[in-house]
Amino acid sequence: MAAPSVMVGLSGGVDSAVAAWLLKEQGYQVSALFMQNWAEDESGYCTAAEDYQVARAVADELGIRLHRVDFSREYRERVFAEFLRQLREGKTPNPDVLCNREIKFQPFVEHARRLGADSVATGHYAALDLVDGAPRLLRAVDDNKDQSYFLAGVGREQFRDVLFPLGGLSKPEVRALAARAGLPNHRRKDSTGICFIGERPFAEFLAEHLPPDPGTIETDAGERLGEHRGLQYFTLGQRKGIGIGGRRGAGETPWYVVGKDPARKALIVSQDPEHPLLLRDRVHTTAFHWLRRPELPAALSGRLRHRQPLADCSVSLLPDGGVLARFAQPQRAVTPGQYLALYQGRECLGCGEISATAG
Repeated sequence: MAAPSVMVGLSGGVDSAVAAWLLKEQGYQVSALFMQNWAEDESGYCTAAEDYQVARAVADELGIRLHRVDFSREYRERVFAEFLRQLREGKTPNPDVLCNREIKFQPFVEHARRLGADSVATGHYAALDLVDGAPRLLRAVDDNKDQSYFLAGVGREQFRDVLFPLGGLSKPEVRALAARAGLPNHRRKDSTGICFIGERPFAEFLAEHLPPDPGTIETDAGERLGEHRGLQYFTLGQRKGIGIGGRRGAGETPWYVVGKDPARKALIVSQDPEHPLLLRDRVHTTAFHWLRRPELPAALSGRLRHRQPLADCSVSLLPDGGVLARFAQPQRAVTPGQYLALYQGRECLGCGEISATAG
């Protein structure tokens, strides 16, 4: 009987390389797919060409076939266009959640099946099990690297025939396995930030795609301090790049973004890092995407951004299908456009886009 076949999304990073190596060690027929999700430009910041060459070197070392596919059109239509739309509305979007939902577990899975794979795998730090025949998404053992937050928007059925080989490993263990296996990228630095922006300054990139939309910089008392280029360049809690500079009588303490008023194009700032506008104990979401819905109301835990510690909250359903989460302790810089992911123990129950907050 032939061993089951699995196609690994090979990115050029050490995590996906170790995922492929582990599956081959476990006896799977392993092949790989390199996904190009952003078209090359002349800026030099996109690393797709270098990533592909590294993925080729890994595939050669493992003796597996590497396929390549261009999903840049789908990415622009399904992820990047939404990213820009939310920025125009003064929100802070999370393209990683959208990318997993719209690209990595839709066209990737479909392409892999067309090429004959029985299942797919990625280098995500997460885990899956089956309950009554249905997939259940779990947090990884390594809390510092857990990526279930980014996977919470994927449809439950899309997790069928998916493998996450790194769910039970820590990052140091993955690095050690890569070195032991002789993988050519075992020392390669992890990528950070948003993939299509690369290492360039965020403002520089946005200026190419969104026109300036200036407005006033104000204190919470309405005192005008200056002018900004556009709300899209700022997020709640931000302290660098606000552009106020020294101000007579204001002291040397830094300024923080504590609010946005898109209707007036006003950026609200304060020198108080624990300003009441930054602390919220109630969070509303748009229609919540449930991987599994428990009986509500319920005592659960929530995460408002990647790597944030889980926080206890009570959750109830809103009439429009969203949720209201009441946190036991106020949460700092809760940002519309980001996602609230809910958990019950290790299980990730799903997520919803943050639409409003209250203190």
